[in-house]
Amino acid sequence: MLQSKALSVRGAGKGWRQPGSYASAVRLAAAGLIGCLVLAAAIATGSQNAVAQSKFKNEARIISQLKLPPGFRINLFAFKLGTARLMALTPDGDIILSSPPSKILLVRADRNSDGRSDGVKTLLNKLNAPHGVWLDGEWLYIAEQARIFRIHYDAKTRTVSGKKEILVSGIPNGGAHWTRTIKKGPDGWFYVTIGSSCNVCIEKHPWRAAMIRFRPGEKPQLYASGLRNSVGFDWRPATGELFAVDNGRDWLGDNFPPGELNHIVEGGFYGWPFFHGANEPDPKFGKRGRVFKKTARAPVFGFSAHVAPLSVRFLRNTKSKLLKDAALVAQHGSWNRSSKIGYRLVSMHWYPDGSIARKPFLTGFEKKGKVIGRPVDIVEAPDGTLFVTDDYLGGIWRIVYEGDAAQ
Repeated sequence: MLQSKALSVRGAGKGWRQPGSYASAVRLAAAGLIGCLVLAAAIATGSQNAVAQSKFKNEARIISQLKLPPGFRINLFAFKLGTARLMALTPDGDIILSSPPSKILLVRADRNSDGRSDGVKTLLNKLNAPHGVWLDGEWLYIAEQARIFRIHYDAKTRTVSGKKEILVSGIPNGGAHWTRTIKKGPDGWFYVTIGSSCNVCIEKHPWRAAMIRFRPGEKPQLYASGLRNSVGFDWRPATGELFAVDNGRDWLGDNFPPGELNHIVEGGFYGWPFFHGANEPDPKFGKRGRVFKKTARAPVFGFSAHVAPLSVRFLRNTKSKLLKDAALVAQHGSWNRSSKIGYRLVSMHWYPDGSIARKPFLTGFEKKGKVIGRPVDIVEAPDGTLFVTDDYLGGIWRIVYEGDAAQ
């Protein structure tokens, strides 16, 4: 068990304001939620917010607002990471982190048991909005906006070397949803999600609002479609089933459509842009999609509208009975709702009768409309330690389970 010297608590403070990413900064500014145009421009280029980063001396007050179930403890593992998005763990416990708009960072493991990363360095720079990262042996796979490439990674020297090997090109560039996520499935295929170019529209490119898969050296295949913006997906260990979270469209009110958890199958169509939630028709495109209604797959679970689920992670190494066979979902939080919602982690639980339940796990990033964090991605170390990226503050949180005796 790590004996953390970093400030940590189990329960609830004031924080700072910083938009979650350069893309969301533009939207937040448009919604009137950012008063400082200079700050918005800085985030839009992926630069660090010096004002926000200077306030980590208030870590105790910030963490004191956060709440976890009994037996769990949280502390800030690393900060000053820019737009901290998706992670991959190395065999030595380091974290490879995407930091758009251009960088891949290496966040060193905690070797001196102070609860903090031992340092950060840049692995790759000058990339085109790198987002998805996946480490497979000596190969580091990177998903940029318009392509997938891999490069040699040496875990011992913590370096990359050689030329970038382009595996997939021709991914549609730009648009409203710029992120690409890559993961390797238990079947040996690599899966990639590509968001829609718009809030709601008829896409011209078949890979938009979809999941594709490929094997190195082979042509990519369209795997599933009708997924507006499924940033996060994972395979359930108990069954091998693939699940993905999806972000619903905007501007249909505070309470519709729901965020989705979908059971992804090959060839599945998940409704967008014609249907939302339990296959309820879109007011603009619903009639045009009537032919698809019988085959459109409804979500297996619906989240509250606008919570923005960005990742789902099935836990494999947890020591907590509460989280056994469960998944965690990071809800990034709303940006255009009249009252804020989301900004938390929830645990998802599968029961023998086929039902799925949701429970709060990490809360407190938003209180009475004031935001201090926006969780994005979750990874789990072999010892059960959880790491959570937060692109609002540009950091990584560490969550450890100490058992009931810790109370």
